[in-house]
This record gives sequence, C-alpha cells and structure tokens, in this order.
Amino acid sequence: MNEPSFVIERHPRLRILIPMVVAIAFLMEQLDSTIITTAIPDMARNLATTPVRMNLAVTAYVLALAVFIPLSGWFADRYGARRMFVCALGLFTAGSVLCGLAQDFAMLVATRVLQGIGGAMMTPVGRLILLRSFPRRELVTAMTYMTLPAIIGPVVGPLLGGFFTTYSSWRWIFYVNVPFGLIGILLALRYMEEVPGDRTVSFDFAGFAMFGCGVAMLQLAMEMTGRQTLPGAAVLALFAAAAILLLAFARYARSVATPVVDLTLFRQRSFAIGTIAGGLCRVGMNGSPYLVPLMLQVGFGLSPIVSGSITFLGSAGAILIRLFIGALLRICGFRSVLGASAAIACVALAGYALIGPHTPHGLIVAYVIAFGLVRSTQYMSSNTLAYADVPHAQLSRATSLGGLIQQLTVSFGVSLAALLLGVVSPHGQMLTPARFHAVFLMMAALPLLALPGFLRLRPEDGAQVSGYRR
Repeated sequence: MNEPSFVIERHPRLRILIPMVVAIAFLMEQLDSTIITTAIPDMARNLATTPVRMNLAVTAYVLALAVFIPLSGWFADRYGARRMFVCALGLFTAGSVLCGLAQDFAMLVATRVLQGIGGAMMTPVGRLILLRSFPRRELVTAMTYMTLPAIIGPVVGPLLGGFFTTYSSWRWIFYVNVPFGLIGILLALRYMEEVPGDRTVSFDFAGFAMFGCGVAMLQLAMEMTGRQTLPGAAVLALFAAAAILLLAFARYARSVATPVVDLTLFRQRSFAIGTIAGGLCRVGMNGSPYLVPLMLQVGFGLSPIVSGSITFLGSAGAILIRLFIGALLRICGFRSVLGASAAIACVALAGYALIGPHTPHGLIVAYVIAFGLVRSTQYMSSNTLAYADVPHAQLSRATSLGGLIQQLTVSFGVSLAALLLGVVSPHGQMLTPARFHAVFLMMAALPLLALPGFLRLRPEDGAQVSGYRR
C-alpha cells in the first residue's frame, strides 16, 4: 500500500500541531504591526524623541514586510520551506529582543527593520507549509488557522500595548514575542517535514530591484497618506514613481523565465478573484479597526480601556465563524458565500453610521461582534479561494504574491480611512460623530465594487476545497 502523500495523513496529531505553529508565527507578525501604537508616547519620552518621529518605527516595520515578502517564495524553493521558516522565526525573535533593548531611536528603527524582514519571510513560508501539509479537501480547516491571527492581531495589538505600557514597560511589547518564537522554532524542528530545495533556481536581481522599490514607494505613499506627514505633492510623486516601477516590472516579467514575482498567477480565475476582488473588499473592512476605536474615543468620549474592550470583543466573531465556515462553503459554494458576505459587509459598514454617543454599550458590542462575523467570513473565504486551485508547483510563488497583496490591503484600508477623515474635517476641525459616520458610508462602497468579481466565479471554482456540488 502506498504511503499517504500528506504529512497529516501519516501523523494525525500534526493536524493540530502544524497549524498551531504557523498560527503562532502569524499572530506575532500581526501583533507587531499594531502593538506599538498605544506605546508611542512612552517610547518617545524614553528614547528622547517626539511621538511624530516615532511613527518611523511603525513605517520601518511595514516597509520591510512589503519589500521582502516577494523573496520568501524563492528562498523556500531554494533552501527548503522548513529551514526558511525556522530561520525567519529566529530572525523575528532576535529582532524583538533587540527592539526591547534599544537605547536610542536609531537603534529601534534598525531593529524594527530586522523584525520586519523576519516577519516577511515567516508568514508566506508558514502559509506554504500549511498548504503543503493538508490535502485540498481539508484546506478550509487549515486556512482558518492562518486567517484568524490576521483578523485578531490588529484588534488585540493596541490593547496589549496599552496593558504592557501601563502596568510594566513598553519594552515588554517586544519581549513577549520571545517565548512564542522559541516554542515555534522547537515545534517546527520537531514536527514539520522538510521539502528539499532546488539549488539551481536562480534569483531575479533586476526584477527584485524594480518590484521591491515599487512596492516600497507604494507602501510609503500609503503610510504617508494616512499620517499626512508629507506634502500632498510629495505623496503623489511617490504614487507615480511606484506605478512606473511596477508597470515596468510587469513588462519585464514577461521576458524572463523565473521572475521574482509570478504575475501569470493572475491568469488563474480563483487566485485572481480571491486576491484582487477579495483585496478590494478587505480594503473597505480594514479601515474599521482604525475608525471604530477612534470614533468611540474621540467622537463618543469613551475611555481608551472601554473602547479597547469593545473592539477586542469584535474578534469573537472570528472565532465563532471558524466553527461554521467549512459547512457554509460546502452547502453554498465560494460564489454565494463571497458575494453575500460582500453585500452584507457593505450594509454592515454603512450601519456604523446609525451608532451614536447615546447608543447603549451592549448594543455597540453586539454590533461589533456581528461585524466581526461578516469580516471573518469574507477573509477566510477569499483567502482559501486564492490558493484552492493553484498547482502544487506554484504554491510558493502564490503565497508570496498573496501575502504581499494582503499586507498592502491592510495599509491601504487604514490610509484611506485616515485620508477620508481628513477630507471631511479640513483644517483640523473637530472629529464629530457625524464626520465618522460620513467616512463609514464612503468606505461601505468598496465591498460593492468587489461584488462583480465574486459573481464571475463558476460553481467548479474551488469545489475541490469547499466540497460544493451544485
């Protein structure tokens, strides 16, 4: 009898252990995107700088993520996925320790870049290991473990950052990664199988220079749009330069055998719709973790701890939907689930305009949890669809490109929400509840724009994964 081809079939206990290790890595990477925000004032005082300059520590991390994510697929193909995952965990953990030990602002920025490089390798390679460990029919279960940290991390990060800063020291927002990183390394070495790398795979230096610089400029332009720290002309110039470089790369990629980013993946309908239409929908929903706490505190006058507690409860939706998403996709299929969740997301975002300072807190909590259910359904379904029909040989490149698009949608969602807030409250006018309501109504249009993409899906798209039979 032939030995099962998937490791979780040979060793059933790995059905839990492998997703758990990957989920730990994803949660660390997601937490560190936001955990620093509430600690910025204390960090600025301790490192003898200003809170405005401290934003560079956030930007440095997300820039490193965006630039180096495309490299993850090549490194996994050449040196082996498990080896690269362990190295990335080690780099991220070491970067966390050095961030906590930072004695000045320059050292903090440099070590945040180191952290970002580790995170850029860690998440796509972890996703690749997950995809290679499970057969297609069980991919929905595996992908929910991968998606949960991406939903919970941005919500939990500010709450944890505030807790450590208030009751201990800001340095613990970095030290908290150390035990998780070490446990992840030990479990990965013990339980993950290594797929031998192909040392003949060449690296596309020219493509990486073009694509990396283009993505860096795009990410930087989005970050500066949200923070409004650069003149409008400079931000537009960054967007223009990014567009030129990325278009040049798209033309260049057609002339080389193994470009650093495989754009031919967009010819696959499931991947294209899962990443592009799903990404557009996520941009609209990714503004909510930024807008809701700000509206509760600035617009409604709630304390940071009450606001943080309310938004934290929104992550309960992500945990609840994990129990039902497999059955939902099996009964309805990707087309119906994604189309319906996009339409409901539009209504749910617009519904925030009905919440005011006098709305009972219990009702706000219930609404935030309900929105979390919709948001989680959309995230998990679109992420699973993106890799459902990708050939095994292209999985490493698909996880790199998919991970990059996911990172950009997070940044663009927050930046767009901040930009719209600036538009509705020019010249530093007070952020009243009505102004927040106007921004929610504008953000609600984005999931509707994604709807035509989801409706292009066919019944057979992702059916091997969902188990859907018309």
